[in-house]
Amino acid sequence: MNARNDTLLYLDGVSVSFDGFKAIDNLSLVVRHNELQAIIGPNGAGKTTMMDIITGKTRPNEGEVYFDGSVDLTRLDEAAIAELGIGRKFQKPTVFESHTVRDNLELALKKPRGVFSAWFYHADDEDETRLDEILETVRLTHRQHNLAANLSHGQKQWLEIGMLLAQDPKLLLVDEPVAGMTDAETVETAKLLKAISQTRSVMVVEHDMSFIRDLAARVTVLAEGSVLAQGSLDHVSADPRVVESYLGR
Repeated sequence: MNARNDTLLYLDGVSVSFDGFKAIDNLSLVVRHNELQAIIGPNGAGKTTMMDIITGKTRPNEGEVYFDGSVDLTRLDEAAIAELGIGRKFQKPTVFESHTVRDNLELALKKPRGVFSAWFYHADDEDETRLDEILETVRLTHRQHNLAANLSHGQKQWLEIGMLLAQDPKLLLVDEPVAGMTDAETVETAKLLKAISQTRSVMVVEHDMSFIRDLAARVTVLAEGSVLAQGSLDHVSADPRVVESYLGR
């Protein structure tokens, strides 16, 4: 029980099947407070399904999924889980292209969401300070008054990470953030996520091994729906099972 209370996210013995196929098979995993963890593995290893389970999109057939000690995520829907402080960024960025960068972040701020409160909401000094901090974190201060449509692909990814930060999550789930980025943007994204993990937990699913190396994070290798290996990138890369199932391909 201790392990559950000492970690932010705790999965134990989680399994889920679709039409007889076990997408997740007895998966056990923990994410610590303020930890950056990278998830790698071949296609079909269960990475997306695992994220779907954590965010309430998919219910496991068996196993425990706990957040922040005692919150049973398997009993909650997607909206309630997001409200708890789990933010997810999908591979393709979805930003409001006809709004400025700063407006995108302001729209994402964790504020009352009723129709009337949204109409009459104006950012106060505290919100403005928070927006400035997020802009700096995601490297977009100089572009804050530009339309999101005019950002590069990499900058749109950063803006969406910023929009997640505006929700003040405890855990960020980030799916293949550097796909389609330039080399320079990829290096910068690793720095950005490392900085974010100083104050909240970040789980990154990615295939780009040089990016994973730059993250210098704990690496979890998934294969056939369960954890194959865990440790530093050097440690898991030296594991013959990982080489056979994934790196050797």
